[in-house]
Amino acid sequence: MTFREGPVTIVRREDYAPPPFWIDTVDLVFDLDPAKTRVLNRMRLRRNPDVAPQALRLDGEDLNLARVLVNGAGTSFRMDGQTLVLENLPEGNDPFELEIFTTCAPEKNTQLMGLYVSQGTFFTQCEAEGFRRITYFLDRPDVMASYTVTLRADKRQYPVLLSNGNLVESGDLEGPGNEGRHYAKWVDPHRKPCYLFALVAGNLVAREQRVVSRSGREHLLQVYVRQGDLGKTEHALSSLVKSVIWDEARFGLSLDLDRFMIVATSDFNMGAMENKGLNIFNTKYVLASQATATDTDYANIESVVGHEYFHNWTGNRITCRDWFQLSLKEGLTVFRDQEFSMDLCTTPSARAVKRIEDVRVLRTAQFPEDAGPMAHPVRPDSYVEINNFYTVTVYEKGAEVVRMMQTLVGREGFRRGMDLYFQRHDGQAVTCDDFAQAIADANPDSELARQLPVFKRWYSQAGTPRVQARGEFDAAAHTYTLTLTQSCPPTPGQADKQPFLIPVAVGLLDAHGRDLPLQLQDAAALTHGNTLVLSQASQQFVFTGIDAEPVPSLLRGFSAPVVLAMDLSDAQLLHLLAHDSDPFNRWEAGQRLALRRALAAIQADGAPATEPLDAGFIEGMRAVLRHPTLDAAFKELALTLPAESYIAEQLDVVDPQRVHTVREAMRRQLALALHADWVWAYEEHHDNGAAGPGALSAGRRALTGMALTMLCLAARETNEPIWPGRTYQRFKDAGNMTDRFNALSALVSSGQPLAAQALERFHAMFKDEALVLDKWFALQAGAPDRGGDILPRVRQLLTHPDFHLRNPNRARSVLFSYCSANPGAFHRPDAAGYVFWSEKVVEIDAFNPQVAARLARALDRWKKLAEPYRSAAREAIARVAAKSDLSNDVREVVTRALAD
Repeated sequence: MTFREGPVTIVRREDYAPPPFWIDTVDLVFDLDPAKTRVLNRMRLRRNPDVAPQALRLDGEDLNLARVLVNGAGTSFRMDGQTLVLENLPEGNDPFELEIFTTCAPEKNTQLMGLYVSQGTFFTQCEAEGFRRITYFLDRPDVMASYTVTLRADKRQYPVLLSNGNLVESGDLEGPGNEGRHYAKWVDPHRKPCYLFALVAGNLVAREQRVVSRSGREHLLQVYVRQGDLGKTEHALSSLVKSVIWDEARFGLSLDLDRFMIVATSDFNMGAMENKGLNIFNTKYVLASQATATDTDYANIESVVGHEYFHNWTGNRITCRDWFQLSLKEGLTVFRDQEFSMDLCTTPSARAVKRIEDVRVLRTAQFPEDAGPMAHPVRPDSYVEINNFYTVTVYEKGAEVVRMMQTLVGREGFRRGMDLYFQRHDGQAVTCDDFAQAIADANPDSELARQLPVFKRWYSQAGTPRVQARGEFDAAAHTYTLTLTQSCPPTPGQADKQPFLIPVAVGLLDAHGRDLPLQLQDAAALTHGNTLVLSQASQQFVFTGIDAEPVPSLLRGFSAPVVLAMDLSDAQLLHLLAHDSDPFNRWEAGQRLALRRALAAIQADGAPATEPLDAGFIEGMRAVLRHPTLDAAFKELALTLPAESYIAEQLDVVDPQRVHTVREAMRRQLALALHADWVWAYEEHHDNGAAGPGALSAGRRALTGMALTMLCLAARETNEPIWPGRTYQRFKDAGNMTDRFNALSALVSSGQPLAAQALERFHAMFKDEALVLDKWFALQAGAPDRGGDILPRVRQLLTHPDFHLRNPNRARSVLFSYCSANPGAFHRPDAAGYVFWSEKVVEIDAFNPQVAARLARALDRWKKLAEPYRSAAREAIARVAAKSDLSNDVREVVTRALAD
């Protein structure tokens, strides 16, 4: 496998220049063969009159060039590395025809970028720069063209031939050499960049449904899968129907094609891809049945199907001018899929649970990224390999930036801004600035419009802002003064930060837990939903008519992606935990209480306490668990302790083993102290109805699973066999995957002897279900470490007959579960975890640089580690960096990690 030749090139946003040529039409003909696919590419080009005349440089990678014609005649050309350079082209602005004939070897394409074969089926993945592995082209998102695609293949092997747009012609091929072959011709009526091109050819079956849009137009929706998987596609198709309906209702955006297709493959580097009209999905986000998918799987499928469909407008109809603007489509579309999922919730509590889950991802994944060597703004300024910037910063933080816009202009104002955005830019490749300007211009009286340059610092400055809050009650003046101060720590290449514009949703609670009416001396300082706007380094807000000292509830709904610090007492936090009307801050109060106790135990001298939790905290948790009106899903979230990785981020120097020891001690203490309450929770919630979509029953299953885990943990301490036995019985008798897997997880995570028997039985039951086996592998690799037993188990899993390193899902199930999601097992004092990591990064880089680069990031935060971990981690990273034949993907990650 070869990678891009020559020295590493840094691409900078400031160097953007329009293309010297435009491509108006592309006519592609594929003769599909796994060993040697022939691609005939006929393009109509014209010079860009706004750019000085220059040579045409076409991107290519791993292609065999057979012919180049200009206006039907041969022409001279040269190769510059893998770039095809044509200099003798027609002068002037008249269009000309360029024909390029190439071949490629899809069955040898282990990178899964470009055209490749998976289990006998052809697939493509072209974002970000995969189209150059199919044909020579101006592989950049601001070159938008109209595509006609003809696919030709063996009819028996590849009866289904799909591409973007609408099917206009199909049939059997005639003539010598075409026996048993057929063709399909597809025309996409919408101009698109080449990264949205797609083709699929294979032996597939489809579930389909016709829907009629509000305009009266009929559309065919299809979900294609391999033979035998059709019964697991009902939820994906239902999610697609819901997505079509929601986008019309919420944003007035209708499906613009006669058909919309989803195709699932098990070999895919990403979750899914929004190719125009032909979305290609990882099977993980398509296939679901009660027997094989958990409630989390159902929710993820709904979210990802929505996300890719919503890209049809926010990403496809309006696309990125350049890859630095990636969050223009991804941040906006993540926001849209989050809103979609919340709008489908039937209760305010279910909406709150979804919001909390999204914030947990942000805090445990994006906040560390913002504080590490790969920190970058939502709109990066430079990159070596664009694949490394499909990050939680671009996606999740980008979504928070869009959410703040909606907070500042209101839901109706945001819809006005979206309407203006499409009115101005439909069919164009634009920038993040264009989007922000449209939202502001549609709401000229908003704080966003008044301070747009300040707000746009969210796009240009990396790092997570810190907001320090201080409250002061004046009994005589009946006022409460809130002082907010902001700062942002240095990040690579950015030392001094200017103030951000930060919306801070606020409430004040009285002694009975009721929200006080808010009245400010400066009434204009409150925007939509009792939101303050912090745009300076420090500001004061004076609330009047306050007769007694209130308890402040700040950053409600997590109104901005910041770290909030306020010196609230335990009593105040317990008051918020018991009474706050904002569900997010109610949950947050419990998290702060738990974090406070974890940090105290970690930072104490000597061995950490075996019982870090005090009676007040335990009683607060008991009150949540026994609360008569709180939803079960909220209770499960509230009783889940902060993750080890999140706890570690609060420390300047991290001893991973000490963090793990303290958190495990907290879990054991909660299990034992609330034993009777966990029994009650199980008995009250274990009969939870049918599996599948539905927040109420899913919440009951989640709390039941947590209760079983806690009861098994307690039994480990007391040697009492009843609950492990009941858990194993529930595992055997479960009527759905959620209950079965929760019971299995309870046995494994608590280290019960019955876990081995359950794991063996689970494998026997689901040995032919690839996605279920991924769970089986991941559960073992992510289990709590007890005496260093997990790494040997991981190495053993790699030799299992069902483990396949070249399948991204299977590789992630073991390697990422261990290296990225199991810090207590990965960070070993003997450095064996780091040695294992370095071996696997180098091994995978040889055939799939994207997956290797993501694995490489498991040691992003090595500089925070205490010794001996720190030196050992650095040595492992340096060992990888010393490899001379690393891909750009991995080299960029390890080089930045080692930089001072």
